[in-house]
Amino acid sequence: MAQQAILKKPVRWHIAVFLAPAVLVYTAIMIIPLFGTLQLSLFREVEAGTIYVGLQNFRELLTDPHWSQSFWNALWNNTWFFIIHMLVQNPIGILLAAILSNPKLRMRAFYRTAIFVPTILSFVIVGFVWKLILSPIWGVAPNLLDLVGLKFLFAPWLGKEEYALTTLALVSVWQFVGIPMMLIYAALLSIPDEILEAAECDGVTGMAQFWKIKLPLVLPAIGIISILTFVGNFNAFDLIYSAQGALAGPNFSTDILGTFLYRTFFGFQLQLGDTHMGATIASMMFFIILTGVSLYLFVIQRRMQRYQF
Repeated sequence: MAQQAILKKPVRWHIAVFLAPAVLVYTAIMIIPLFGTLQLSLFREVEAGTIYVGLQNFRELLTDPHWSQSFWNALWNNTWFFIIHMLVQNPIGILLAAILSNPKLRMRAFYRTAIFVPTILSFVIVGFVWKLILSPIWGVAPNLLDLVGLKFLFAPWLGKEEYALTTLALVSVWQFVGIPMMLIYAALLSIPDEILEAAECDGVTGMAQFWKIKLPLVLPAIGIISILTFVGNFNAFDLIYSAQGALAGPNFSTDILGTFLYRTFFGFQLQLGDTHMGATIASMMFFIILTGVSLYLFVIQRRMQRYQF
């Protein structure tokens, strides 16, 4: 019996003690509001008070022309916003990381800092400054293009429905390209020197070494960047609001789920706020993000792990 008591593992209470503050804070500001939002989406205000309607709010959001047209427009705009980040921001971030990881490059620290600085700027500042830069009246963009003989390319991009969302997405890319750059840069630096030396002995150098050796080794980091981009883009709101306002003009061409939620929940101008329908939109955003993250964790990441090992 004494030997069994000695072999019995001690209870590690210190783990619970250290985790408790973070768990309590996360529960108070994330878990409880989440369940409150989901509960709110199942009810509706009527003259007699609040009644339980089940999934009726979701059905109206997806099928009722009064709501569905705005919802599907916002969802498509959000998807296009995400696609631009995946096709422009992340490849540029990988390219910049590959360039900055070259030990022969001078002033690497300066370049890293200069590229990363926009990520710490406020959305309001970025939206307002770029709105001034691109203004056809007092913006500097026409003059800058004129200096290089390309003024004919200038157009009021934020004022045209077909260009406004893409323009704002590229502004967001400019602001946040430093994040994938730094993550991939850190992953490249963590590659053991023995692997690179063995590749050089086999004659694999330069770009061939990057494509055949380095890129496969940093695929997990690229996967993490992709899912962070997905979550961040489908939670986007600040840049669109600061540049185009709550109406996400022109003619709702830059309307995404975040701005659609804002107008619905709080109301704007002649539109009255509807907390229950706003909670329904927020719940749909949660389910979309949950689906994307689950797809990554249970499908893509497992395949990447099998590829590694």
